[in-house]
Amino acid sequence: MSLRRRLVLLAAGTVAASIVLASIGAYLAMRAGLRAQVDDTLRDQAAAIADRRGPDGGPRLRLRERRLPGPPGWDGPLEPPAPRLGEAAGIGQIVTSDGAVRVRPAENVTLPVDEVDREVAAGKRGEVLRDVEVDGEHLRVLTRRLEGRPLALQLARSLEGVDSTLARLRIILLGVLAAGTAFALAISRLFARKVVAPVTELTEAAEHVGATDDLDRRIEAGGDDEVGRMAQRFNEMLDRLQASREELAASAAAQRQLVADASHELRTPVTSLRTNIEVLLEGGAEDPEERRRVLEDVRAQAAELGALINDVIELARGDQPVPEDAEDVRLDEVVAEEVERVRRHAPDVRFVVDAEPQVVAGAGDRLGRAVANLLVNAAGHSPPGAPVEVRLRDGVLEVRDHGPGVPDEDKPFVFDRFYRGASARSRPGSGLGLAIVRQAIEAHGGTVEVADAPGGGALFRVRLPTTAPGRRGSAAEPLPAR
Repeated sequence: MSLRRRLVLLAAGTVAASIVLASIGAYLAMRAGLRAQVDDTLRDQAAAIADRRGPDGGPRLRLRERRLPGPPGWDGPLEPPAPRLGEAAGIGQIVTSDGAVRVRPAENVTLPVDEVDREVAAGKRGEVLRDVEVDGEHLRVLTRRLEGRPLALQLARSLEGVDSTLARLRIILLGVLAAGTAFALAISRLFARKVVAPVTELTEAAEHVGATDDLDRRIEAGGDDEVGRMAQRFNEMLDRLQASREELAASAAAQRQLVADASHELRTPVTSLRTNIEVLLEGGAEDPEERRRVLEDVRAQAAELGALINDVIELARGDQPVPEDAEDVRLDEVVAEEVERVRRHAPDVRFVVDAEPQVVAGAGDRLGRAVANLLVNAAGHSPPGAPVEVRLRDGVLEVRDHGPGVPDEDKPFVFDRFYRGASARSRPGSGLGLAIVRQAIEAHGGTVEVADAPGGGALFRVRLPTTAPGRRGSAAEPLPAR
């Protein structure tokens, strides 16, 4: 069963139940009121009869016929007083405590007498009202004891008028129930269509996405009710899912590009290694000096190949963020260690270091690799005798060389994988060093940028959130370049 049909049936059922409860209450109230009127009429007639008293204090009535002997003080058959305007005439009789009818009703109709009536006549029970059937007619009977004698007065009135009125009322209430339920069905069906429309659209959108894998479908979210908010959340879910898919596609494309670029970069050293090894195997380098030169080339190419593999492995780690519980790292000590390591491989380059104690949260090996790549890049572009200036202040690391600098057209791409500017293509390298720098720094919540240094050269500026002794958790403003 659809949600719309369930809502319609629920609304119609609620209205029908309300009408039924209201009808039952109205019917019972009407029934009680009509029967109370009959009971009050019987009591009034009984009081009027009791007020007619004979010489001995008993009720005195006009003699109509003398066929039955009556009790002392009675002149003949019991004739109830005339009814008031709008009331039906009643039936009356006198009974004794043993159940005998001593004065019959004038209408020649005998009312049934049972044990309760005899107990009323004997004074063992008070007034009694009950319903009886006499000759197929529904009657309401009042039995009341006559004071001073073991006699009881019975008065009866027909309930046919009350029953007829209640029957008509039942028909009217059933009609109201049917009409109200039909109206509720029509109105709830009309409004359920508007209420369920967003849910229907949501279902269709979900089915469309499941069938076509199309994430561009959106729902018109109107209103701030639960259905409207559900449509908004569904749209947001589709937005996040689409963004995740695009990120996954971009990541897959980047991985494919990385594999393609890495295979291209690996082809040159591998080919050179294979060529030199083949020369050695075929005895082409018989001269010891030439053999030594070939072996030096093999060693250099193997080192280049190992560095390239290490760079690819580092990039394969992706932009994994540093865990929140990472250890504290003395960035100034990392800088000093990497400067000494690079100085050993580039003895012709002079490094000028100005670093104050700085502590950052992160992975020391990744930070060291990023700092080393910045230093190697600066050393490779510095002319002989020119210094490489390294400065660390307030979480800002600056590495400056005095080379030709980075052309403006290369600055947006200098941190891309395997990108090498026109001035760097003649130098050895894979173009992965600065890409590794950006990946490692961003993983630690920092940023890296390149700018023109005053007086010429390139200035690489790294910002990292510090924990101590600088300001904890915030990147400091960079110092002006010297």
